[in-house]
Amino acid sequence: MSVEEEIVELLESRGLTIATAESCTGGMVSARLVGVAGVSQVFMEGLVTYSNEAKMRLLGVKEETLAAHGAVSRETAVEMAEGGCARAGTDVCVSTTGLAGPGGGSKEKPVGLVYMACCVKGHTAAERHVFSGDRQQIREQSAEAALQLVRTCLLQG
Repeated sequence: MSVEEEIVELLESRGLTIATAESCTGGMVSARLVGVAGVSQVFMEGLVTYSNEAKMRLLGVKEETLAAHGAVSRETAVEMAEGGCARAGTDVCVSTTGLAGPGGGSKEKPVGLVYMACCVKGHTAAERHVFSGDRQQIREQSAEAALQLVRTCLLQG
């Protein structure tokens, strides 16, 4: 069973719903979820909030958070996940924000740096990863890690 199939099964068995709030993965997490038959019972919506303006307008990420920590930060990932739950009216939301490259990296925030967060009924867990590879590989690794985070959060909850 794939991780996304397991997530859908866990959500169904617990009567929970999920949304996604993606930046660097550009809808890959949503795409993997909607590939599972029966997901329409638990998947409400997916937002690709690539720009800071979209993160603020659609997810309620605070301008102060973006100014202080940047779009690629634990703080932004947490606000994206929590805002996704609030805006979509779901029990669960997973977020991704990072630098897929090939450009845009710095010493402090290298290409491959990705933060993700999962909010389940008001409890939020966040992770920091540094992936390697080309843009597509970093995005794919990010989507996989985000799904694994959702699975872990659901199993712990």
